[in-house]
Amino acid sequence: MGGSPYFEEGPVLPSASRMRRGDEFADAIRRGRRAGRPTLVAHLNVREADEPPLVGFVVSKAIGGAVVRNQVKRRLRHLMRSRVEALPRGSLLVVRANPPAASARSEHLAAELDVALDRLLRRRGSGSRTPTDGRS
Repeated sequence: MGGSPYFEEGPVLPSASRMRRGDEFADAIRRGRRAGRPTLVAHLNVREADEPPLVGFVVSKAIGGAVVRNQVKRRLRHLMRSRVEALPRGSLLVVRANPPAASARSEHLAAELDVALDRLLRRRGSGSRTPTDGRS
């Protein structure tokens, strides 16, 4: 048996970038912007702080048993490793997995994460949820 196709050597997500405190999760979810996809929902709150961005994951029991939940969490952490540099300094990002994430292929999960992040980062700084000129 070879190695897992999901992971490469090295840390999945730098320790300094991992969200651990409940108040940070709550801040991102309550005050941040939201972008939903069938497999996941991302919440981004950009704070005025000169700190590295923090990323947290929410994978509920609706996803499956402990083994499945941990697999989904590891896959999401792995995907965020190469994307964390795109987040603004001081930002809090929470990625919440939806039940279809358990059976989604990694490529599909990556594409949905990219769409959600693109929407959140494109919206940043604009007061509305849609472009003002009607084009996208």
